[in-house]
Amino acid sequence: MVSYCPICGKPVYFGEKRRSLGRDYHPLCLKCQTCNRQLTAGQHAEHDEKPYCTNCYMLLFGPKVPRPVQPWQRNQRNQT
Repeated sequence: MVSYCPICGKPVYFGEKRRSLGRDYHPLCLKCQTCNRQLTAGQHAEHDEKPYCTNCYMLLFGPKVPRPVQPWQRNQRNQT
């Protein structure tokens, strides 16, 4: 049975498929949606059924932590 690539929508045949997170991809379609880095099957994250490398995933969808105030920023906050 032929499956379809969730990225390009074209058929993925047995000899060319990369199976990852329950879906079959073409080797060139399995890349990060943000930075276009080629991904290894099973070694990436998904959001809204789109693959992302772990770095881009954490930047876009990871927890947002407030940055510590730097010493030069303290003086600027006191002056305003």
